[in-house]
Amino acid sequence: MSGDADKPHWQGHRERLRTKLLARGASALDDYEILEVLLMAFIPRRDVKPIAKALEAKFGGLSGILAAPAADLVKVDGIGATVAAYLKAVAELQSRASLQEIKRREVISSWSALTAYVRREMQHETREQFRVLFLDRKNQLIADEIMSRGTIDHAPVYPREIARRALELSASSLILVHNHPSGDTTPSRADISMTREIIDALMAFEIEVHDHLIVGTQGLTSFRTAGLI
Repeated sequence: MSGDADKPHWQGHRERLRTKLLARGASALDDYEILEVLLMAFIPRRDVKPIAKALEAKFGGLSGILAAPAADLVKVDGIGATVAAYLKAVAELQSRASLQEIKRREVISSWSALTAYVRREMQHETREQFRVLFLDRKNQLIADEIMSRGTIDHAPVYPREIARRALELSASSLILVHNHPSGDTTPSRADISMTREIIDALMAFEIEVHDHLIVGTQGLTSFRTAGLI
């Protein structure tokens, strides 16, 4: 026999999935189906639906998959080093596209895009990371820089280093961002104290701290909204 009867069952599934995407748009697909379409390009001769489901189960969804280190991705059956590298490239494309979109507009007026960006970048980090968004006089983004990486519950922060870097970039204001790997975004006493030290260090140079954002898997907390700045 020949023809369709000789085809593996997953080939027909691939064709139906492609047809659905092209006819109805990507939004018509479930998360695991979008992931399948991506894996289809990377893994041409295998049923990728079980791989997509396994990735979702292990990392909790698309954001977790794209944030996962390559060393963790390859632990999933069917994901080798090459596919892991492709997935990390997709994650980087998403990150750069989001950053470009933020840079085109005044940060303060595109707050939802900014918070979505920092959540995507930091919510799955397993260690604390402290970064600073440096802004110009028009509140447009000059740079997004990681100032320190730390442990599961602490990242060292040096107010003088932040002030020095702000002056180097001719920044007029900035937004502080760090993550809580625990998921709970409630500011600690140390967070509040450290924020005040940074504000005081920058005050002499007339550089304003617009906000301090704490990111976690449970959401995001703004110091300004919480009345802490």
